[in-house]
Amino acid sequence: MLANNKTLNGVMLNAYPDSIGNNLSDLISMLKRPEFRDVFSLFYVLPTFFNSDLDRGFSIIDYNINTELVSKSDLEELARLNIQLKFDIVLNHLSVASPQFKDLLKNGDCSKYKDFFIDWNAFWHGQGELNDEGIIIPKTELLDKLFMRKSGLPILKVSFPDGTKRPYWNTFYQKVNNDNSFLGQMDVNAKSELVWEFYEETLAKLKGYGCKILRLDAFAYLHKEVGESNFFNKPGTWNYLEKIKNIADKNSLQLLPEIHAEYGLNLHNEVAKEGYQIYDFFLPGLMIHTLETGDNQALMVWVNEIINKGYKTVNMLGCHDGIPVLDLKGKEIDGVFYKGLLDDNEIENIMNVILERGGRIKNLYNAEGKKISYYQVNATFYSALGENDKKLLLARAIQMFMPGIPQVWYLDLFVGKNDYEAVNRAGDGGHKEINRTALSMEDIESGLKKEVVLNQLKLLKLRNTSMAFSGSIKVNESDSKQIDILWENKNERAHLKASLKSFQFIIDYTEQGVNKIINFN
Repeated sequence: MLANNKTLNGVMLNAYPDSIGNNLSDLISMLKRPEFRDVFSLFYVLPTFFNSDLDRGFSIIDYNINTELVSKSDLEELARLNIQLKFDIVLNHLSVASPQFKDLLKNGDCSKYKDFFIDWNAFWHGQGELNDEGIIIPKTELLDKLFMRKSGLPILKVSFPDGTKRPYWNTFYQKVNNDNSFLGQMDVNAKSELVWEFYEETLAKLKGYGCKILRLDAFAYLHKEVGESNFFNKPGTWNYLEKIKNIADKNSLQLLPEIHAEYGLNLHNEVAKEGYQIYDFFLPGLMIHTLETGDNQALMVWVNEIINKGYKTVNMLGCHDGIPVLDLKGKEIDGVFYKGLLDDNEIENIMNVILERGGRIKNLYNAEGKKISYYQVNATFYSALGENDKKLLLARAIQMFMPGIPQVWYLDLFVGKNDYEAVNRAGDGGHKEINRTALSMEDIESGLKKEVVLNQLKLLKLRNTSMAFSGSIKVNESDSKQIDILWENKNERAHLKASLKSFQFIIDYTEQGVNKIINFN
């Protein structure tokens, strides 16, 4: 068992409750195996843990435990394994099947929750023209400020008891069937006090489940104001973030705001300066660039920024979502261009490599449905690296030596390949399923016979147990074809030296003062 002061600095597993076997109990049985002893201190359980109906968990019906996948005894078992939990609160939206939206649909203007969600036409009243479908089209100068996550207006029209249909704000996913039934992630109106009462209840509930880290999903879309962007407008977003932090502090929860934005916009730095943990969405693309070009310079710029500015990060290679590429870009602000971590040609090269290896692409659009930017590429990290064991193992080693909490996607650990059948089954919008293959217990058995899997577990266990990683980090000078990172804490040390030409590396470290070496040549 690890010391308590190590657990929130250790390695984090990332998976759905049913990513391994059929339910969370099966996944826990995997964690009890001797190969996983002291490998993980944290577990980011994705939100099918709760009752949900769309977007693989991110369309929350309510924050009660999904008893088809999870039991209270599972939570007790994880506590006995000394594994602390990270959950999502999906701040921006709730499902149309949530009690609040169902009450709105049933009772219309008489509903207690009349103002809980955002009536699109009421929001834009007096700020545009009504079209033939009864939808207000905001003035061009207002519409152009909106950040669109899908093609067309971010709305879903719903029917009310009086026979009218009204458009409600729906930034993300919706699914409308031929029989007029529908699903959707409906944006909440954070100007409603009932929304904040709901957040109060939810954070207390998550604390009761054992939550220690709370990821704020889509929080930057929460604050909406006529004439402003619907993504991280200021000061509104900051005000909401402070209100959430006050609730989190009462429940002893550490916040992790999720922000996908261009590096040149500098939002990551602004959020970090306020004392929040930030997601290192830059690392996956930088890692692929580093391994494919054999050059460490772009990665070292980012590593040194983390160190010099004291960022508290959670990093990853793969995850339930795609491999971010928009995040690496520069950004023009008021006529001044702020550089990205990579230039556009380098980002295009990353995308082309992943697409040539079978990946899928996700774009951003304007209100007319025109593509305005790429967003992310969907692939397993193993397939993105050309299904090369040496590259994956070196990528994992570098991740383990990065500052911050390393988060590990279960499928990457078991060298999962692109799942094209899952993409085809999912149909339109199913690109993310390429990297969400559920593994059977037999898959785990066979995976644990692979050298690349066992070697990753060895790296994870070193990072999770060595007190060196609770100390200070030093990036040693080397040529651009090498990686040389040293961690030291009193008498404990861990030192990675790697070649970006051969993908071979050596880790020399101490364990209770005894010198040891892991040689991956």
